[in-house]
Amino acid sequence: MSALEQSTRRSRPVAEAGLESRGTPFLQASFALSKRWWWQLKRTPLEIVVALAQPALWLVLFGNLFANSGVVTGTSYIAFMTAGVVIMTVFNAALNGGAQILFDRETGMLHRLLAAPIPPGAVLWSRFFYVLGLTTFQALVILLVASLLGVRIASGVAGLVLVLATGILLGIGVTALSMALAFTFKHHGQWFSVIGFVSLPLLFASNALAPVEAMPRWLQLLTTFNPMTYAISAARQLILEGFDWWVMTTMASALLSFDIVMILVALAAMRRALD
Repeated sequence: MSALEQSTRRSRPVAEAGLESRGTPFLQASFALSKRWWWQLKRTPLEIVVALAQPALWLVLFGNLFANSGVVTGTSYIAFMTAGVVIMTVFNAALNGGAQILFDRETGMLHRLLAAPIPPGAVLWSRFFYVLGLTTFQALVILLVASLLGVRIASGVAGLVLVLATGILLGIGVTALSMALAFTFKHHGQWFSVIGFVSLPLLFASNALAPVEAMPRWLQLLTTFNPMTYAISAARQLILEGFDWWVMTTMASALLSFDIVMILVALAAMRRALD
């Protein structure tokens, strides 16, 4: 039996739990692997600029494009859309979070990582740390630009922290879904086709661009199954009106349930891919 096969067999029960240590402690291995993604990003300065500037550009362009549309009342459209742009940015970055895992599978790098004395689950969580760290910086840039455009967070500094936490809760589940797809498809062309197909429908089947009340009934029904809707509703409540216990509890319950299911799906997909 080859060393690669032995490593794969050892990884199966470990991947099922995702946390069991094999040599290097789990958190240490996860943070060490996440540095790899940051080093790759640092080597492409243009990618850093685009990653931070693009969401702010969305806010400026969309906010001014629909400023006089009458879609929302009682506040400016830029203020209304700030929460949507924050969550959209997290969603898009997280949905693409599995791309590097797929490339590592295609090049054989993933098997080399799993042959190292690290918990296999650390490979997944390193992507979580990287994607969520990047999206947090992006969210802060968006909120800074929004403040320059006159948007004020009604719930203050605590609300800012909760908006970021809401994005992180959504990002965990979406990143896990992306990595599950990365372990399911063998070629990146298939993966990108599926990601491109689902991203826009999920965006429009949420309250990112318009309030749920302004949508047709069939679309309102679809929004209730979209985790983005709960994240945007909570972030928008914090930005426009302040803290609301019911909205935050509903959001946390929905997103935590989504996260747990998606993490289990990602671990199962990883286990099948290594069989």
